[in-house]
Amino acid sequence: MRICRAQREDLPPWLDLAAEVESLFGPMVEDPVFRRALSRNISRGTAYCIREGEGSAGSRLLAGLLLSPRPPVYRIGWLVVAKSHRRSGLGTALVEHVVREIPSPAELVVITFGPGVRGGEPARQFYARTGFTPAENVEPGPSGTPRQAFRRRIEGEADVAQPLAVCARDESLAGRQASRS
Repeated sequence: MRICRAQREDLPPWLDLAAEVESLFGPMVEDPVFRRALSRNISRGTAYCIREGEGSAGSRLLAGLLLSPRPPVYRIGWLVVAKSHRRSGLGTALVEHVVREIPSPAELVVITFGPGVRGGEPARQFYARTGFTPAENVEPGPSGTPRQAFRRRIEGEADVAQPLAVCARDESLAGRQASRS
């Protein structure tokens, strides 16, 4: 498994992945707000994905995560694993990857389904398993669905974690950034 920063060519497969979860999250594929957020995250390098068969940009996506950085608070704006690959560790790998990239001390926040939301319990359990603590209730979703914040403190985790494999494009970006220093 290889976690990559998404590229422009990943936009169509990302929208295919979004289509799989519209029954839970509401319309996204045709939503201009979602499309702008996705494009913005891809441009700034905060859209992470796992492609099928470690394929190149534009290959089918098995999982994706959008991260909004506002240090010292970082927010997972969207995290989805393809139905065919749920409970295989891909979601956990994405979360742990971004945790390693966040300088500590910090806080990672995600807004997910509130208690009792039909179909929302797997997401709540996932976030609890990955170190998040249920926190305050927040404004309901667009369809009126109750939502709740989950929070995870990041204290020194970035210093001890082992890096994951990165894509060739990520390696070339890292090289260019190092040469500018």
